[in-house]
Amino acid sequence: MHSVLVGFGLGFLVALQLGPMSLFLVRSTLRAGLLTGLGVGAGIAVIDALYAAAGAAGAAPLLLIDPVRLVLGVAGACVLVWLGITTLLAAVHVRAGLDGDAAASPWSAFRISLGATASNPLTILSWAAIFSAASSDADPVPLVAGVGLGSLAWVSTLALVTAVLRRAVGVRSTRIADGIAGLGLLGFAGALGYRTLHD
Repeated sequence: MHSVLVGFGLGFLVALQLGPMSLFLVRSTLRAGLLTGLGVGAGIAVIDALYAAAGAAGAAPLLLIDPVRLVLGVAGACVLVWLGITTLLAAVHVRAGLDGDAAASPWSAFRISLGATASNPLTILSWAAIFSAASSDADPVPLVAGVGLGSLAWVSTLALVTAVLRRAVGVRSTRIADGIAGLGLLGFAGALGYRTLHD
């Protein structure tokens, strides 16, 4: 039980950080509602748990190999650019009264979230560092399960709060949220690409 609680705390705190997927979750919830936001959140939590497991299993050294790190970093930046442009285009569609958001259903939001969250496998390095700092008597399997639950708890909370706020905002606010999220995603893509090419 101790390992699950430690993992839960780690997963919750890591998911709490503002990142590209947090922005995507907020804008998806504002556009399509709670279930879509929960779909995005579930995708985030699944990948967090898988990457935490990879970090715990010692996969981090593989990502230190330059060609592997370069390919994965560039691929991740490309996925974030695609997501950012798609989000900005959604802002234009809202203004024009058009539908067509790719993440409109919970299932499609889950699939997109899986791919976009997985696009930054360099986070395995972060999880490897976190696990090395975690208690040495923690059992890896419950620790990883706790990470997934902690991550899911935070993203579900964020989706719930955003869904409550959704009732108070109109189409204009949704368009603004799409614009901010799209620019944020492009900014994260630029940062990932820069870090990949210059580290």
